[in-house]
Amino acid sequence: MIVKMSKQATKANYDNLVTALKQKKFTIKDVSSKHIRIFGIIGDTASLDVNDIKAFEGVEEAIRIQKPFKQASRAFKEEATIITLKNGVRIGSEAAVMMAGPCSVESETQLFTIADFLSKQGVKVLRGGAYKPRTSPYTFQGMQEAGLKLLRQAADKYGMAVVSEIPRSDLIDTFDAYVDIMQVGARNMQNFELLKALGKTRKPILLKRGLSATIEEWLMSAEYIINSGNPNVILAERGIRTFETYTRNTLDISAVLAIKELSHLPVIVDPSHAAGRWNMIEKLSAASLAVGADGLIVEVHHDPENALSDGAQSLKFDNFSQAFNALKILSQALNRPLI
Repeated sequence: MIVKMSKQATKANYDNLVTALKQKKFTIKDVSSKHIRIFGIIGDTASLDVNDIKAFEGVEEAIRIQKPFKQASRAFKEEATIITLKNGVRIGSEAAVMMAGPCSVESETQLFTIADFLSKQGVKVLRGGAYKPRTSPYTFQGMQEAGLKLLRQAADKYGMAVVSEIPRSDLIDTFDAYVDIMQVGARNMQNFELLKALGKTRKPILLKRGLSATIEEWLMSAEYIINSGNPNVILAERGIRTFETYTRNTLDISAVLAIKELSHLPVIVDPSHAAGRWNMIEKLSAASLAVGADGLIVEVHHDPENALSDGAQSLKFDNFSQAFNALKILSQALNRPLI
């Protein structure tokens, strides 16, 4: 339930209502802005009567949220959530953000070659897999902590932030030491114990949409993280599984528009995993920016033919440069620069 106080309401009016609600074991989530005092009531609000709330002095409006995802809802928090990384990059703000790097960290030479190139292009967020949950147990599983260390070293050298996928909750302290954004992969989107554990951190979480997840299920997973105490969630549309086999997945462009309508959380698009084909990345990225995505996460490799994972969907350096420059021109036309 959302409660909006009137402009004439005093702090005493607010405190009186909040005290009464806390006595009934409800949690209060204040989402006030400079111009309006508004807060959410978290808990089993079915027992609360809207008219009883309106009876308190200073209350202008009380609204029952019908969506099951309460705190991720746009009704709960009208202003867009902006997540600021330690290198100053703001996700969900006035600029769209490019995140790029290899699918997997394979070696120091490979990673630093790619990071050096990307930094010269102006990319400020380096992606890379150190722990690689794979469909087959026989494929490359990643360099693990050694890979995280290389990501941190490369990012520090080139002034970048790091995003990498965390597969399980016992690695949270390790990831906290090396990365700036912890990514939850599509297969872990409904690993609720992991989500609750990540909710106890303050580190930004990049939550990828599950392979066959509905938008509501995706937002409910975000709700687990937020409800556990971490509001810093970035959603990532990476394509869903359909009957189509030509592409790796089917990119749901409409999901970006739906998230913007339903939620205050920033949403980015992963065209690499959606298509599985490098030659589709630029145009899928353009479509994503056109519908208002807050950023892109793209796979780049200097030698994709010999990559240990996902070479077919990785852009070579010249292809990335061409795509990035074209997307920057488009983003200027859309009045939202791409950085």
